[in-house]
Amino acid sequence: MAALDGRSGAVESVAPRTGNRGPVRMTPDGYHFVYADGTPYRPIGTTAYSWALQSDAHCAETLATLKAAPFNKIRMCVFPNVPSVATDPFVRTGSGARDWDPTRLDPAYFRRFEDRIRKLGELGIEADVILFHPYDKKRGYSGMRRADDERYLRYVAARFGAFRNVWWSMANEYDIVEDKVVADWDRLFEILVAADPHDRLRSIHQLDVYYDHRKPWITHASIQHGAAVLDDGRVHPHRNFAQKAVIFDEVIYEGNSDKRWARLTGEQLVERFWWGTVGGAYVGHGEVITDSGDPDHSWLGQGGRLRGTSPPRLAFLRRILESGPLPGIDPIQQFWDYHLGGRDFSWYLKYFGGTRPSEWAVVLPTRAKDPHNSYRVDVIDTWNMTITPVDGVFRMAQLNEYEVQDPRRPTIALPGKPYIAVRLTKV
Repeated sequence: MAALDGRSGAVESVAPRTGNRGPVRMTPDGYHFVYADGTPYRPIGTTAYSWALQSDAHCAETLATLKAAPFNKIRMCVFPNVPSVATDPFVRTGSGARDWDPTRLDPAYFRRFEDRIRKLGELGIEADVILFHPYDKKRGYSGMRRADDERYLRYVAARFGAFRNVWWSMANEYDIVEDKVVADWDRLFEILVAADPHDRLRSIHQLDVYYDHRKPWITHASIQHGAAVLDDGRVHPHRNFAQKAVIFDEVIYEGNSDKRWARLTGEQLVERFWWGTVGGAYVGHGEVITDSGDPDHSWLGQGGRLRGTSPPRLAFLRRILESGPLPGIDPIQQFWDYHLGGRDFSWYLKYFGGTRPSEWAVVLPTRAKDPHNSYRVDVIDTWNMTITPVDGVFRMAQLNEYEVQDPRRPTIALPGKPYIAVRLTKV
């Protein structure tokens, strides 16, 4: 442009500040996550759809809650879906709900949203930004013409894309957004990829109909499924279908609601996290605990305070994950009944869920030609958040064609309680 003709300048590149590990990327195998500096990233995410659109005081309360919580990712909407202070991303042209101009985006609205993204980054939390959703038919922001959709996407990519902690979720429950079919979503992904030079992570979330997560613009699968993480055997097919990392971002929420999707106990939600972990996937949290019974006025809808019993146990799980193998936990012998995750010959995690075993035969799947290693064993109470080492070392020898076991110590005692896990670490 003429105003810049003949001008010159310089850019100085400096070392990142403490805590800045760069943006999150996919690991080379495609099934796990890593920061740009090589530090593993283990997502323990939550959802608070319209927290960023609430009053400054309410947003400050949400940020204070997140600072003390275990979550390192939060799903959040650009367009309002519940009662909010900020409701007008486009310049209004009248007093009616649909009196707004899709060609004129309101910079103040997006500046406010950027402030929320920035503050999440200061806490080390990834902002999983939901670009469209089907819940606001009153204003109709997700029902624009195709040219207006594309203009909005380019604008958002230009404003938010440079934040290192931004991920893109193209839509929440994309399959019930009216007036859009799969070809439209494909086109919008092409627009987003072209508009985002930073190549941030990209996903799309469904209600009933899965999107094809194998498409090249999808970096990881974001899935809603209330039953897929009831045991690890239901997790494996999702990884196999997607052929990339899977995050079950919605698995039914901890709550006291009469809604079937918001009445899990804390124990039930935490159990889903552990089954997803052993199955080689990641799981997301949500909470709908209210005095009014209205899900809109809950952590899920507006943020604020957490009231459930699951967050401390998810903090404990996060510590287990962050001490685990690289690049992450994969299912081991997933087509057989071992219920093991980890890394062959070095690190194993077995989970018993709601059963109450008093003993476990310490058997690992290993062929005769494979390494025979020795292991230390820990018994983990995932609900009471304790780790109890088992004395001594288990020195594995071939038991049969497919398995190894220590002949001197074939079993270990377990406490006969639910939600127990066992970890084996190579000596």
